[in-house]
Amino acid sequence: MRFVDEVEISVEAGDGGNGCIGFRREKYIPLGGPDGGDGGDGGSVYLVATDNLNTLVDFRYHAVHRAERGQKGMGRNCTGRSGQDCYVKVPSGTQIFDANTGENIADLVKRGDSILVAQGGFHGLGNARFKSSTNRAPRKATKGTPGERRLLRLELKLIADIGLLGMPNAGKSSLIRSISSARPKVADYPFTTLQPNLGVVRVDELRSFVVADIPGVIEGAADGMGLGLQFLKHLSRTRLLLHVLDIQSYAPEQDPVDCARTLIAELKAWSNNLALKPRWLVLNKIDLLASGELKQIRVELMRELNWDGPVFAISALQGRGVKELSFAVMDYLETLPLTDEK
Repeated sequence: MRFVDEVEISVEAGDGGNGCIGFRREKYIPLGGPDGGDGGDGGSVYLVATDNLNTLVDFRYHAVHRAERGQKGMGRNCTGRSGQDCYVKVPSGTQIFDANTGENIADLVKRGDSILVAQGGFHGLGNARFKSSTNRAPRKATKGTPGERRLLRLELKLIADIGLLGMPNAGKSSLIRSISSARPKVADYPFTTLQPNLGVVRVDELRSFVVADIPGVIEGAADGMGLGLQFLKHLSRTRLLLHVLDIQSYAPEQDPVDCARTLIAELKAWSNNLALKPRWLVLNKIDLLASGELKQIRVELMRELNWDGPVFAISALQGRGVKELSFAVMDYLETLPLTDEK
C-alpha cells in the first residue's frame, strides 16, 4: 500500500429542503386552510478517527465527500426527511486544516474522536407556519439554506511511543525488524527506507509499545534534501527518540560523532521542540568490531559528544543487546504519566 500523509479534500454539507406552499383540499371540508410542511435539514459532514487506517491514500481517489440534502416539504403538513450525515473515516493522528486560511481545525488523536467540518443547511418553512388571524391563506414559504462547503487539508502524524532516528544505513530498519513483527526493506545501501514504518514491540504478555521508523536524515534535510525532512513530523508525537549510530563506521571519512552532530543540528533547524525530546544513544553494528574496541570507542564518543544520557550497544542483525534495550524502553515509558500527550 502506498503511504500518503498529506491530502486535500472537499467536504460539502447538504442543503436544507425548501418549504412547501399547500392548501388543504378535501371533500366536505371548505376553506381547509394552508397545510404546506417544512423542508428537512441538510446532512452534515463529520471526520472520525479510526485505528483501521494508517495512510491517507484513499483520499487521493475519493477527494469529494457530500452529505445528503434535505427533502422538500409536502402538503398535509408533512415535513421533508432530513438528509443523512456523512461520516468520513481518517487514521488516528490526523490533523485537519482549512486549506484556504491555514486554520488548525482539529487534531484527531484517539479512535472515536470526531469533528463537525461542514454544517448542513437549515430547513425552509412551509406556508402553514405563516398562518395568522389576519392572514388566513398565506402564499409564502422559505427556501432551505445552503450547506457549508469547505476545502480541507489533512495531515497525518503517526502515533508511536518511540521514534527511531539516524543517518541512512545506520540500521534503524534492522532494529525495528529485530524487536517487532514489522518487516521494512533492509539492504546494504542507504535510503532503503522510503516511508515510515510502525512496529509493536511486545516485551511480555501484558507490556508493549509502538515504535516508528522513518527514512534516514542527511545533512541539509532542514533545507529539503533527502527524505527525512518529509517524515520528521511523524516523530513529533513520540515520547522518546532512539538515536541509532553506525558504530562500525568509526573512520575520518564517516565519523559517528560528526554524524550525530549533523543529525542534531538538522533536528534543531526543523523543530526545536523535537530536538528537546528525550533521546537515547543506540550504538549499532557492534558485531563488526574487533574484541576490545567497543569500550574504547564508546568512551571516546561520549566524551566528544559531551553525552551523559543512556547509551546502549547492540547488534540489530544478530539480536545482541536488543532485548535489554526493549525492556529499558518499556520501564522508562511506564514511569511517564498516563496522560502524557503524544
